[in-house]
Amino acid sequence: MRPLDEQTILITGSTDGLGLASAERLARRGAEVLVHGRSEQKLERALAKLGATRGARVRGFLADLSSLERVRSLARDVARSADRIDVLVNNAGVAVMDGRRESQDGFELTFAVNYLSHFLLTAELLPLVRRSAPARIVNVASIGQAEVDLEDLMAEAREYDGFLAYRQSKLAQIMFTFELAERLREGGVDDLTVNALHPATLMDTQMVRGSFGRAMNEVDEGAEALTRLVADPELDGVSGRYFDQLEEGAPHEQAHDSDTRRRLWALSEELVGERFEIEG
Repeated sequence: MRPLDEQTILITGSTDGLGLASAERLARRGAEVLVHGRSEQKLERALAKLGATRGARVRGFLADLSSLERVRSLARDVARSADRIDVLVNNAGVAVMDGRRESQDGFELTFAVNYLSHFLLTAELLPLVRRSAPARIVNVASIGQAEVDLEDLMAEAREYDGFLAYRQSKLAQIMFTFELAERLREGGVDDLTVNALHPATLMDTQMVRGSFGRAMNEVDEGAEALTRLVADPELDGVSGRYFDQLEEGAPHEQAHDSDTRRRLWALSEELVGERFEIEG
């Protein structure tokens, strides 16, 4: 990887919580950070905070990831304004605990934002990330994981359980990580790595307080773990792994089921309406 002060890093969901704390760390170390948020007010506030650091290089991008068209627009905006993306951090997430809700495209909201939007964003930005190689993709998952029901991805067949939907979306993110890493290897791509991370358990963020009611860890603990996956030279060439904070972890066994991973990939392509192309 290039030195951090020569890198451009896109972090989705970086106007508060883990994303903002990680953006601060990386900007202080000289990286150019592309900050994404869905609220114009919060985006402006985050940019002002990050810009207060002497020499910080930050730019903002506004997009609601519950809309696939807005995901595509975000990718276009980034590709038009950035010459390179050295690291793509898929971090944005929601936890809907007050009943089943749908995205703008009619998909179950937690699955749409936490997983499907990042599947599409990665597909759209992959050519730019490839041109920037050596490069990294980091998918922020969770230690909370539950088997993904491929017959009911939209959580319609049973009474809605928000915590179950959240855990399934995070396992889907890990399955995507493993499958993408395998397809890159099979395509002869060895200068782009992709890994998944559980940054810390119930960090003290607005989402955690609002959805789970309590916090267990500080945001800085998660930011330390995320910054390591973004910037640690010891992880050069390490791909297709799941990390539990600072150590490699063991995800739900479904993540290792290659047939199920391929089925999820195909269903995801169908849902977003395009093929995820990988060329060697």
